[in-house]
This record gives sequence, structure tokens and C-alpha cells, in this order.
Amino acid sequence: MFQSLSDKLQTVFQNLTGRGKLTEADVDAALREVRLALLEADVHFSVVKGFLDRVRVRAIGIEVSKALNPAQQVIKIVNEELIATLGEPGRLNLKGPQPRVILLVGLQGSGKTTMAAKLARRLRAQGERVMMVAADLQRPAAVQQLQTLGAAVDVPVYTGTGSPAQLCVEAVRTGEKQGKTAIILDTAGRLQIDDALMDELVAIRDNTKPVETLLVADSMTGQEAVKIAEGFHKRVGLTGLILTKVDGDARGGAAISMRSVTGVPIKFLGVGEKVDGIEVFDPTRLSGRILGMGDILGLIERAESMDKDKAQIAAERMVSGQFTLEDMLGQLKEVKKMGPIGQLMGMIPGLSGPKMKIDEQAAEEQLKFVEAIIYSMTPRERRSPDIMNGSRKRRIAAGSGTTVYEVNQLLKQYKDMQKMMKQLGGKKGLAGLRAR
Repeated sequence: MFQSLSDKLQTVFQNLTGRGKLTEADVDAALREVRLALLEADVHFSVVKGFLDRVRVRAIGIEVSKALNPAQQVIKIVNEELIATLGEPGRLNLKGPQPRVILLVGLQGSGKTTMAAKLARRLRAQGERVMMVAADLQRPAAVQQLQTLGAAVDVPVYTGTGSPAQLCVEAVRTGEKQGKTAIILDTAGRLQIDDALMDELVAIRDNTKPVETLLVADSMTGQEAVKIAEGFHKRVGLTGLILTKVDGDARGGAAISMRSVTGVPIKFLGVGEKVDGIEVFDPTRLSGRILGMGDILGLIERAESMDKDKAQIAAERMVSGQFTLEDMLGQLKEVKKMGPIGQLMGMIPGLSGPKMKIDEQAAEEQLKFVEAIIYSMTPRERRSPDIMNGSRKRRIAAGSGTTVYEVNQLLKQYKDMQKMMKQLGGKKGLAGLRAR
């Protein structure tokens, strides 16, 4: 998400950076390009107007005219105003009498059921005693889907018949008796907002008194997402927003618009279909990614998901000179768990933007070739690359869809890395490496 918008904004800023002093005409020309980029990204026109008005007032003011680097000052202003437009990060409200009820609402296909499981897993990891409620009695197999997800995240699912409102009331009573601290209600959706849907949600809200009423919205909906958010907010009173499918091809306008138009904070972002694909919304980090400033915190969080024990063993083997191609393959698998190389590069300041696309693609292809080459080796060849002869290399090249030259290149890189790490580690092992 945001890739197209990010590329266009970075192009605008690169053009600004080439100018030593900015005139009012320069600023206006740049803001016209920013306006087009935002509108093409499906940002609501009223949000675009307010955003650019605030930027322009500051960009032609004294803070830019007296700056040592006016272009960087304009970028700083755009970043600050974008953060302000995205709004303060909303934190989940888990205060009040237990069990605290979290009501998830949204249109059909927005990802409510999957998000219920993601949220349940997150709360359970925080020490909450969670229960999910299958209150979507409209969509075929919705109950079974939630039960499957519940088993995957080890969270019980309450089911029943009758009206959704009564089902939710009974679920809350049962949860209270069982000592649950948080109950997530997965409600039905429709293809569009209608009175029957809203009446049902109002009845559930009035009978369960949720501490949070969260709209789960598909980020790929575009400008229509704003109308959807306003419709739900008017009838049921939203306390927060969750944007799903932010890793898809969405143009990103919904994230920028919904918070500004409704005044309701975005609390989480849904990434992918896996139950761990949920991120706490952070406007500063999101703005940095949009403007090509990177997201170092996000990169660190992904790195922390790597198996630390495996990394420690690999590091010790590396500095002792025992690092094999099997170890290299294991580390490649751990890096791939962090996400596509393109996404990781986009999180590093200065390594995102249109000029880096070819490099990202080349890096992805290179990793695939390295994996294919190592997989085409026998276990003995991975552990003892020195036994490689011309016949073995030809077999490996044929099996991996590469050339003997590429096999030789990988073996050379491996030996160079092994030699360098052994020299750095010396006789002191990891302690020596750290001392340096």
C-alpha cells in the first residue's frame, strides 16, 4: 500500500531539492503535484484541500524562507502535517468492569472474522482471558470459519442460535461466569449499508455495552471507505478504525481520509491473512513510509520475530569458521520470514522510492537463485563445499536452473564471508567480534 503515492511524492521532493532557494511559485508548483498524487491515491478531496492549505501557509512562511535548506524544510512540514492528518494513534480501551466487550462491525468481505482472531491472539498474548463470539449468522460458514481460527489461536468461540443480539447477551453472561476478561463480537456484514444491518448492530451495542466499537474497513475500498465510516459512525458510534489488506495494492487514500473525516482514530492495521498479521497504527511511522523516510522501528520489530537461538548458534559457528552452506540456507529462511526484500528495503531510510525498484527485484531474484543452488546440493556438499568438482557443479547448475558460473560465484562469496568472519572472530570467538 502507498507505493504509487510514495513514488510520486518522492519525485516531487527530489525536484525541490535541486533548488537552492524556493520561491512562492516553486512551492505552488510542487503542491499542485502533491495534490494530484493525493487525489490519485483516493484521498478524499476535502482532506486534500485542508492538508494543502495548511502546508502552503507554512511553506511560504518565515520557517522556510530563512531555512538553510528550504527544500528539506518543506518536506519536514509535509511530514508533520501528514502525521497530524493521520491523527494521534488510538489505543485499545480495556478499562471498566470485566469482561470488556469489543464489538467489530463492517461490510461483508472487509475481513472482520480474520481480524477477530488476530485481535484475540494479540490480547491473549497480553495476558487477557479472551473469548470470541460467532454473531455473524448471515454469511454461510462464518461460524465454522471463526471456530477454525479460534482453534488456531487457542481461543474459545461461543456459538448459538436466535437473534444476534440475544446470542451476544448470552455470550457475555457465559464469559463473565467463566472469568473472561475480554470478549470479541464478530458481527454480520452486508454488501452495503442498510437499515436491517444497522438495527441489528444497534441492538447488539445497546444490550452488551461494548467498551470498543471498531469498524473493520478494507483499505482497498478507496474513497467509498469514507462514506462507509461515516454511515457506521452515525448509527452505532465508532470508537476506532481497523484497516485491513494494507499489504495489498490499495492506493492508501482510505487511511489518510477516514481519520480526518470521521474524527475516529485508526487503532490497528491488518497485514496478510495469517493470525499474526496485525500492527498497531503509528502515524509517524506510516508517514515516514509514505514519504520515503523509512520505518526503522518496523524493521526492528520484524527482526525480533527471527529465531534468536538459531541466530546465536549461526553467529558462533560463523566466527569459529564452522559456518556451512546449510547454516547459510537457514539464515536465508529466517530473513524471508521478515517479509519481501522490497518491503524491508522500503523500511530503510534512503532505500525506497522509484529508483530502487530494479534493485529490489534483483535482490529478490538473487535470493531465489541462492536458495535454488543450495537446495540442489547434497547434504554432504552443503557441509563440505571443498569437495565440489566440475561434475558436481554442472549437476547443481542443472538442478537449480542456473549456470556453473553462478554456482562458482556463490561458492566464492561463501568462502570470502567465511574467511572474513573467521579473521574478525579470531581466537576469542564472539567476544572478540564484539570487542571490535
